[in-house]
Amino acid sequence: MGTKPRIRLIFTGGTISMRDDAGRGAVPVLSGADLLKDVPGLDEFCEVDVHDFGQLPGPHMTPARMFELSRLVEHTFREGFDAAVVTHGTDTLEETAYLTDLRHRGDQPVVFVGAMRTSSQLSWDGPVNLYEACRVGADPRAKGRGVMVVMNSTVFAAAEVTKTYTDALDTFQAPDVGPLGFFDGRELLWNRVPRRRSLAADNIEPRVGIVVASAGDDGDLIEHCLRRGDKGLVIEALGRGNLPPPMAAAAKRAVEAGVLVVLTSRCWGGRVSGTYGYEGGGARLKEAGIVFAPGIPGHKARILTMAALGAGMGPQEMKQWLAE
Repeated sequence: MGTKPRIRLIFTGGTISMRDDAGRGAVPVLSGADLLKDVPGLDEFCEVDVHDFGQLPGPHMTPARMFELSRLVEHTFREGFDAAVVTHGTDTLEETAYLTDLRHRGDQPVVFVGAMRTSSQLSWDGPVNLYEACRVGADPRAKGRGVMVVMNSTVFAAAEVTKTYTDALDTFQAPDVGPLGFFDGRELLWNRVPRRRSLAADNIEPRVGIVVASAGDDGDLIEHCLRRGDKGLVIEALGRGNLPPPMAAAAKRAVEAGVLVVLTSRCWGGRVSGTYGYEGGGARLKEAGIVFAPGIPGHKARILTMAALGAGMGPQEMKQWLAE
């Protein structure tokens, strides 16, 4: 028999580490080692080394912490590990996973995993999710598939997945493209290899705002982002990529002020495009120099914009990268 794959379990906390605190709500109490006690059978196919990054609920993760975590993943592979599995709160899991994916250049699998139920609830999903995440990390076929998310016996690409429901076990979905693979009982089945794009960001720019368009929006929130000195701005536009005229005018002023303005849609699925030529329409917004980020939700487009600015990209470089 060959040597078992060495997996580093990077434990950041989240719901997977929580228990109910005497009826006052769930709080993080478990460490990585505590969690492993409830996951038998891992030693049959891998060796696990635990690194306790913290006990952070999802909303306590910041872009700076996400970047620090992505650097820890890089260091993990320099130490010779075959895969990394990261436990994470589900509220911001997809953002940290996406930033890690943007910066990950190797073939080693990185798997993010969380839980929708705490250890105080019936049918706690933490142990089975962690077991299956380690199965994915140890699978030779996982190499070259980038950073993945494993939840509810399903494997997703970090660049494609999003949380779609507040508390459902199958909340993580990839609306436009579907999963990379899934478990059928104990068997891991793969569907496809995702498209991967890395971005050489040695830093991130945290001063990136996000604004959601709504009917009659006067653009005042965009002006606020300009006044506070944001270097980037993500706008979740209406539908196919359109804005109310006053908001479009404010977005154009942001471009003229040197802000990297990135447009996506507030819709759950689909792509933004320069379809409409009326005032505030997507075609006009493209002419104004706004960067379109097709198929990327606003919160992940913000992470991408932070990384792009950290890599020294301007609008043209970011457009070229998105078109690759």
